[in-house]
Amino acid sequence: MGRIHGKRFLLDDSRFVGTLFLVPTFLYMILLVGFPFVLAVAFSFSDATVGNTSLDFVGLENYRNVWRNDLFRQVFMNTVTLTLISQIFIILFSNVLATIFTQEFTAKWFFRFLFILPWATPVSLAVIGWLWMFDSKYSPIDFALVQLGLLGPNSILGPSNNLFWLGQPVLAKISVIFVQVWRMTPLATVILLAGLSSIPTDILDQTKVDGASFLRTLLRIKLPLILPITAISVLFSVIQMFGDMTVVYILTRGGPIDYTRVLGLYAFQIGIDGGNLAQGAAMVLFAFPILLALALVMLRIASRTEVR
Repeated sequence: MGRIHGKRFLLDDSRFVGTLFLVPTFLYMILLVGFPFVLAVAFSFSDATVGNTSLDFVGLENYRNVWRNDLFRQVFMNTVTLTLISQIFIILFSNVLATIFTQEFTAKWFFRFLFILPWATPVSLAVIGWLWMFDSKYSPIDFALVQLGLLGPNSILGPSNNLFWLGQPVLAKISVIFVQVWRMTPLATVILLAGLSSIPTDILDQTKVDGASFLRTLLRIKLPLILPITAISVLFSVIQMFGDMTVVYILTRGGPIDYTRVLGLYAFQIGIDGGNLAQGAAMVLFAFPILLALALVMLRIASRTEVR
């Protein structure tokens, strides 16, 4: 009986239960995040390669070599540009869609289900589908534009029947941004939808009593109240996209002429394909201070704007 009472006492202790629930997360952070990060830092200060992992210390030599690399600077700017432009559209579309999904209309559950599919689908499988959509000969997008008279002889988009989406620098960047926005908007929408659903109903009822319009309620009440959640959504999306290489790897392999090559892909090509683990680790760690600063700023914004 004493043992049973002792177990019940422990399970009634909120601190013990909270610690118990945090153990899996703690182990995940240590084994799958902390250990690879420490290993990457160790590699970046060494001369490690695929054939030699002795970790001989070389100081900041890898970082100096990486920064002197003109291609690395171009890749870094590509990553920043693609991420920022994508985020603008993700924030815009997710706010619009979250607002729509808070309204009552027929078959709302079905449209929610369809909308979440891009995020729930494995990214490699989804991007392979887009690879066909942007095909240089059999693109359904080009076919639709031809049928609409927007592409082809004497049309505004050019005389050819194909736009060669992944073969031209500007169109290749547009294609990558489009797929990233298509993939990440559902998750951002779900996060914002949870924030909008958590707004106290008495506040919204009061705005109706006061005769506030839909737009005024949205801009003056709803959006300011979900600003902390929006900041967290942006932070999560930026971190995920900054290190992503799958979309670019499948669509363009970084081409044409490195116009879409991003940091994650370049580090993979140098560190894994090229065998230079030290250089690849140094490239990836260049993004760490930026993402850390962004995380601190976003968390600060979320903390200061939180409604208590």
